[in-house]
Amino acid sequence: MFEQITGQFVIDQLLGYWQFVIVGLLILVGWCINYFGVDQDEPIVGFKYKVMPDMRPVKIPTASKGFWGAIWIWLTGVRHWEISKDWHFEVNGQAYVIPKGFLFDGASVPKYLSTWLSPIGVLLIGGLVHDFVYKYETLLFKDKKNSDKKYTQKEADELFRDINIEQNGFHVLNYAAYYALRLGGWLAWNGHRKANSQLFDK
Repeated sequence: MFEQITGQFVIDQLLGYWQFVIVGLLILVGWCINYFGVDQDEPIVGFKYKVMPDMRPVKIPTASKGFWGAIWIWLTGVRHWEISKDWHFEVNGQAYVIPKGFLFDGASVPKYLSTWLSPIGVLLIGGLVHDFVYKYETLLFKDKKNSDKKYTQKEADELFRDINIEQNGFHVLNYAAYYALRLGGWLAWNGHRKANSQLFDK
């Protein structure tokens, strides 16, 4: 009888705190993988930068939306950020820049996971480059000339994964984020293609 009550109690706790269970399992799996020698010491894409990007938060537009409109934006919207100074970085020895004024929302983390995984946390750097490539299908050389390379969605997702592996070392987390992008990223990718956002040589 005691065992049945204890077992039911444990099941109830696991179901009631499923977010903790998932995060705990991911941490355990990640620790096991790293323990058995999957640490990434060799560069994958040779990502380098000197300073973190300068960013400023963009106002969440709840004012003048009416009560229910503001509630909808509050519950479903995400904070956007503006790059406030040209940000320079390298991939495989090639210098690029994300120009001042670029808007992005950090890593695309579902709101129910944002307690554990901030959109501007350990996935920030890969998320910034990824959002730029998603919008324009390319990167911008440091002299602000368009790169000759046109990325596919899969290549953009792989770049996100590999930059983040080099930056934060969390293989399981970065692969989980990568597969989430492979499953759901097409919506944002197709939205940008429909909008036909263009980079122009300066």
